[in-house]
Amino acid sequence: MSIPVPKRDTLNIRIRPEDRDLIDRAAQAGGKNRTDFILDAARRAAQDALLDRTLLVVEPEVLEKFLARLDAPPQPNDRLRRTMRIPPPWDDR
Repeated sequence: MSIPVPKRDTLNIRIRPEDRDLIDRAAQAGGKNRTDFILDAARRAAQDALLDRTLLVVEPEVLEKFLARLDAPPQPNDRLRRTMRIPPPWDDR
């Protein structure tokens, strides 16, 4: 017989009333409740924190080739030429 696993767990935090009010206003503006707003924000912050610490380990020759490709000028091709002919949207011509 297996023990049922709860769908959600509880996380309690202490918060100043003015911070809670700010969060509530922002959640309401985004059409969310407080819990969903805080969970979304915390999830994004956690992902960003972990992505900033991602470490790739490669052989020195692989790194050398990668850096050479980054430093090399782009090779002209039809798609690049077409893109360069399109006026930028901020130009009022």
